[in-house]
Amino acid sequence: MGTYILALDQGTTSSRAILFDREQNILGVAQKEFTQFYPKEGWVEHDPIEIWSSQYGVMMEVIAQAGVTPAEIAAIGITNQRETTILWDKETGRPIHNAIVWQCRRTADIVDKLRADGLEDHIRRTTGLVPDAYFSATKIKWILDRVEGAREKARRGEILFGTVDTWLLWKLTNGAVHATDVTNASRTMLYDIRKLDWDDTLLQALDIPRAMLPQVRSSSEIYGYTDIQGVQIPISGIAGDQQAALFGQGCFSSGDAKNTYGTGCFLLMNTGETPCESRNGLLTTIAVGLNGKVQYALEGSVFVGGAVIQWLRDEMRFFAESRDAEYYAQKVSDNGGVYLVPAFTGLGAPYWDMYARGVLVGITRGTQREHIIRAAQESIAYQVADLVHAMESDTGVPLTNLKADGGASRDMFLMQFQADILDRQVLRPAIRETTALGAAYLAGLATNVWSSTEELGRLWRCDTAFTPAMEAANREKLMGDWHRAVERCRGWADR
Repeated sequence: MGTYILALDQGTTSSRAILFDREQNILGVAQKEFTQFYPKEGWVEHDPIEIWSSQYGVMMEVIAQAGVTPAEIAAIGITNQRETTILWDKETGRPIHNAIVWQCRRTADIVDKLRADGLEDHIRRTTGLVPDAYFSATKIKWILDRVEGAREKARRGEILFGTVDTWLLWKLTNGAVHATDVTNASRTMLYDIRKLDWDDTLLQALDIPRAMLPQVRSSSEIYGYTDIQGVQIPISGIAGDQQAALFGQGCFSSGDAKNTYGTGCFLLMNTGETPCESRNGLLTTIAVGLNGKVQYALEGSVFVGGAVIQWLRDEMRFFAESRDAEYYAQKVSDNGGVYLVPAFTGLGAPYWDMYARGVLVGITRGTQREHIIRAAQESIAYQVADLVHAMESDTGVPLTNLKADGGASRDMFLMQFQADILDRQVLRPAIRETTALGAAYLAGLATNVWSSTEELGRLWRCDTAFTPAMEAANREKLMGDWHRAVERCRGWADR
């Protein structure tokens, strides 16, 4: 049997491949960014062929880079940007439309109609989600409504739907396997997370044929095989990126929580084998399907996390490299009364306002570029704090600490400010590639590279602990002013 695990980490802005050994050491990393399309205001698309080609390219690159043979690879795990929706022709393998990305707001009117038709409570009870354009369901309907003949072909099983994991699995197996795992299915707004089946009421309401949907399987099993240089390698782990990060952080038990600081920010708490219904705008979702059982999670989603730093870099041209934000934020002693609410594509939890738009408030003649950069950095931490407070209220369990991962967790200023504004210790793991690591864990468990989650739990190590040092009065004022700023951005586009 091979000794290495290959993790394919297909994200919102780049495709990555990471090779791990049994001790979770990283032997190689390859990454390639791909094109973001913005056809209209609030619309976001990807080219599915570019997703596939970039992911396949980095997979082959990391194998060559590490100097291993395909025969030495025990298994492949897939983790992916969730909710992003791809429809393709089963016969030709060609997408019938660009992928509609999770950030895209074009289907807000379809969501409004679902609410008007009285389906909001059904969606919450069945899927654990709130009606929102964020999820896959309305994106599927939008494509079927606009591509001529697509719905009829879908009814005959000739058009297939998949989230990105399904698309990659289908391509890797040369069209042999059309499947997803429970974590990705739970993000479509079509899946009954208690009955573990697609929901006919929602399929009918959106006129989505069941025949186009993938088979739903656990997060850790052999789904199929891919051929690399004549070697058949099992694909044996799949999880949406945030659930993969939860697993990669060793959050295997009820009450364990992590936050991923990526393009968006995603806070998940494992709630065990019982789904916890939120009263504070959080989502109930599936954390993992493992050993014939399903664990659930509470999730809070921030749509624009690290993306606000990219915006300052690319659109505002405040600096050349994202890492420069940390330097500039520390050039001023505070935010100068400036607050940036990055509601570029609406607000996620706990507000769920599709019509919110970004605001910059508190500007005076003395405001400097550094104040705005610091306000952007702080906005990430404020949004995460809102999620933590909502989660603590729902569960009645105060977090003792928060495990942090994702690209922006490298930012020392942000991590310290997060600890300060939360008044909780923030723990950053030694291995920050926790999303890919989670996919590797799931793949390795299915192929006996590792024997149990207990064995995996012993591998987790802390790199840096950030301890809060802010006075309570200052914390309360900052959060209070943040909430005032949020109120000023709500409902802006609803006219």
